[in-house]
Amino acid sequence: MDLDRVADNYAALRRALPVAQIYYAVKANPAAAILRLLAGKGSRFDAASLQEIEACLAAGAGAGDISFGNTVKKPGAIAAAHAYGVPLFAFDSIEELEKIARFAPGAKVYCRIAVNNDGAEWPLSRKFGTTIARAKELMLAAPRLGLQAHGLSFHVGSQQTHPEAYELAIAEVATVFTDLKAQGVQLKMLNLGGGFPVRYQEDVPETDAFGTAIMDAMVTHFGNDLPEMLIEPGRAMVGNAGVVAAEVVLVCRRIEEDPRRWVYLDIGRFGGLAETEGEAIKYRITAAGHGGAAGPVVLAGPSCDGVDVMYEKTPYALPLDLAAGERVLIHDAGAYVTSYASQNFNGFTPLAEHYL
Repeated sequence: MDLDRVADNYAALRRALPVAQIYYAVKANPAAAILRLLAGKGSRFDAASLQEIEACLAAGAGAGDISFGNTVKKPGAIAAAHAYGVPLFAFDSIEELEKIARFAPGAKVYCRIAVNNDGAEWPLSRKFGTTIARAKELMLAAPRLGLQAHGLSFHVGSQQTHPEAYELAIAEVATVFTDLKAQGVQLKMLNLGGGFPVRYQEDVPETDAFGTAIMDAMVTHFGNDLPEMLIEPGRAMVGNAGVVAAEVVLVCRRIEEDPRRWVYLDIGRFGGLAETEGEAIKYRITAAGHGGAAGPVVLAGPSCDGVDVMYEKTPYALPLDLAAGERVLIHDAGAYVTSYASQNFNGFTPLAEHYL
């Protein structure tokens, strides 16, 4: 991991959306070196668990700079976070709201709304979020439960390549602000979530394009009465800062009629490349030191599990003379790789991590 690249990414996001508060999505890469760097630059943090909250605190973040952004939390985790002084708690159901009221009385809460994830390589809308109508009911219930109805959030999906996805979501949730104000509840915050993409094999819009789309939509739908704005970049903060050096374990032909070689690497879907499920995230993969011809390959991991195949439908080509024992580089692997790696599946040691 290149920490200078992380710092550059933070600066780019700061320039693109200067009025928004940046809450780094810790789940993307929770390494202490990254948390310390970002805390030193004034970043805030979106945590998905008590363990992530404690990691942020250990890295120098203040409890007031942390949002407990998971809408599914254990009662003990809520209570502990509240005791630390974490002010913000996400929810998307009445059951979670009641749980927060019991274990974090008086806390600021924000409701996550499900929005369209079209354009995202890694959609998130099925598991999280509620409807516009239900969100209004829940935010009206929050004060009755002794909580502060602070704001709303949405997520347009991870690796979102369409800036207009934010425009559509902002237009949708802005109506909730208006309707709740008419009913006596003044929301103060809109959390725009993450989703900002990095370049893998294909070009994606620059960060500035997303910043422009977001601010134009905010001004259109809120005018001069802008709420406090939060963004939760994860992939965009660390994705292009990491590279995996993988060893080739085996190169072979499996089916005589198939011209493709199978290339087995010492990292697979269980070793950190979970986002290759459905071949959603298509990493750029190179083999240094080879100047000859390349040919088509299927890429698979080392485990004894039949689903441990990264790319079979997506066309990949590697040098024809690639052999076991050599290295390939998996580029832009700084997000959701070390944090997804299994601890000991098949006895394989988890990834070694180096922060430069």
